[in-house]
Amino acid sequence: MQPFRAVPAALIFGLLSFASLAAAASAHAATAADAKRCENKALSQIPRRPEYAPTGRAFARAVQHLSGPARDTLVLAELRAGNVPSFLRRLVPVTIRGESSDHHPARVTVCVLPDYLAVGSDDDFMYVPMGLKAALDIAASYGFVLPTSKLVDAIYAASPVKLNPQPLAASDAMRSTAYVLYHSELIALQRALHPEPLGTLTSGDKKDLVLTARLWDLPGRVAIYGWQRTGGVPIQPLSTVHGARYADYSHGVRLVSSTVYVDGELPRRIEEVLADRELAPLLSNDGPLSHLAERLARLEARLQN
Repeated sequence: MQPFRAVPAALIFGLLSFASLAAAASAHAATAADAKRCENKALSQIPRRPEYAPTGRAFARAVQHLSGPARDTLVLAELRAGNVPSFLRRLVPVTIRGESSDHHPARVTVCVLPDYLAVGSDDDFMYVPMGLKAALDIAASYGFVLPTSKLVDAIYAASPVKLNPQPLAASDAMRSTAYVLYHSELIALQRALHPEPLGTLTSGDKKDLVLTARLWDLPGRVAIYGWQRTGGVPIQPLSTVHGARYADYSHGVRLVSSTVYVDGELPRRIEEVLADRELAPLLSNDGPLSHLAERLARLEARLQN
């Protein structure tokens, strides 16, 4: 592997301090009422960041020779310990308006992390791609789920900060920590050009691990989608070509709260809405995803073996 031309970390993190959807549904900027619904108490499962938790660069050094499940194990340990930047400790509403399957106007507000999971502090963090099992584990630990491909499109459409994808050269090193850290640095430089503060809803920097009905038929695979170019067209169509343990620098894990709001009413579980034949088309291109919790539990059990 050719060595990277390193981007000065001090410059990067110093600067940091300062898809269209289907015709039946579209994402809109959140209203003030929507914003109030995304109460950050849903993030209470994430512990306070330890005072001496490693920064992103320090963690990268600790796992520099690891990839795959071995690295995932240490990533999970850091995330469960609360080694998460403060800008990720908030939820951002994304409201999807359209028609239910019976052609009645409908509106669903989902609450999402503003960016992809990362380890470290606001001044020094590294995005952490994970295999499917690790992503499902941390989502469950925090009380969240992964998005669907349709939600990825909606998040992109609603994001005030839309970054241009920055693919790196394809090689066996794509899964290496060196690639992961370097790509985080490139994102940091691009992100610093936007005036919006960290914690603003951001898209275009990574592909997403997503939920899809394909996972039930292909339990040994991971589903990847997204990395939208300007205009919302994704570089990565929905794909299950990789095994469930695969993760490379381009992958990101964005979490979605399990609580959603339908037509401004009382909160509902996202599993219920995804199983609802009338409302599921607003959130999923696969139609209803019934028995989601049970299916995910069985999928995790298979991945354990």
